[in-house]
Amino acid sequence: MTDSSDPYFQSLFAERIGGAQYGKGTEIYKFEKIKRAKRKALADHPERQLLDFGIGENDSMAPESVRQVMAREINKPENRGYADNGIIEFKQAAANFMRRNFGVQLDPATEVNHSIGSKPALAMMPATLINPGDVTLMTVPGYPVAGTHTRYYGGSVYRLPLTAEHGFLPDLDGIPADIRKAAKLLVLCYPNSPTGRTATREFYERVIAFAKEHKIVVVQDAAHIMLSYDSAPLSFLSVPGARDVGVEIHSMSKGFDMIGWRMGWVCGHERLVRAFADVKDNTDSGQFIATQKAAAAALDDDDIPRRIREKYRRRLTKLVTTLRAAGFDCQMPGGTYFLYTKSPRGLRGGRRFETAEDASQYLITEQSICTVPWDDAGAFLRLSVTYEAADEAAEDALMTEMRERLERIELEF
Repeated sequence: MTDSSDPYFQSLFAERIGGAQYGKGTEIYKFEKIKRAKRKALADHPERQLLDFGIGENDSMAPESVRQVMAREINKPENRGYADNGIIEFKQAAANFMRRNFGVQLDPATEVNHSIGSKPALAMMPATLINPGDVTLMTVPGYPVAGTHTRYYGGSVYRLPLTAEHGFLPDLDGIPADIRKAAKLLVLCYPNSPTGRTATREFYERVIAFAKEHKIVVVQDAAHIMLSYDSAPLSFLSVPGARDVGVEIHSMSKGFDMIGWRMGWVCGHERLVRAFADVKDNTDSGQFIATQKAAAAALDDDDIPRRIREKYRRRLTKLVTTLRAAGFDCQMPGGTYFLYTKSPRGLRGGRRFETAEDASQYLITEQSICTVPWDDAGAFLRLSVTYEAADEAAEDALMTEMRERLERIELEF
């Protein structure tokens, strides 16, 4: 329903974004709630340091060597103009990276295509397959973009909860027969954001068999792949048969400190990569060529992700020790720069938390400790070690402050 104060086009908004009620909702997005609570905590307690474990994006700039390449390339006239579906230098660098790190052989001309970050790739893949009535299988908690776009095309999403009981792997056998029949896409993310679980070769083998049996395409989001700690980074495409059933999406953000540069790539089955490229060609005109060349230089330097991995491994180790001392039952994650841990149930002898969001809001408003709540599959808090700290001494000081605040409030689990 519209009223006299609405613009004439209020009733014209597409149902996929709310229809005539677009812009009138009062629900606040989870991350917006966190941002508001952070601003309030800073305003109410200017004397108290904000301990920010909720950012979730690399705290360091891209390496100087990469920035130097960018600085050189932006002044070259041959880099002006539209890149469309990418330059061969970047595709070749991505193919070489996949070969060196995972033993995956790819044709850079047909089995690799750049994307303006991994998010647009996840948004575009449903356009290649989803018709009204089709189903996308998605793990939760997780990144919702592919599901959002599935719904845009008239499809629906079937949620696969990631629980501790199942080792934070989806229960493929528990999917109802009618859902399996209607499903076209299975979207995975390993190392998993936010749980930190890494995939095993055996799990990927089950996924491949499942996809072949039910004629489902697999999209594996590998944004955190170079941040693997419990084993060597494992590519879905390195498992025999994977290329027959899907693609893998990579990002330059997490493993290369290139947050905001918007560079990634899709690789895998030639026909699926071509379908993505066709949709992309009708969606954007490619990333700036100088950025692609800088990203190619980053991919050629295996020391970059190694250094970043060790930095976040060190920080996560410190955070686990600090939280365990305060009563959290948490372990070092297998990968990512996130720690996913059961939310406290309240304060000893006092306030109770019905949800992880309750706990998260208390920690930020009362203790200036910022976390991200997840209540999709149990009550969990996600803490990111991408906080800003100049050196290891600053990291240790932050951990000390965190421990002292948590000890004072005496959490119950």
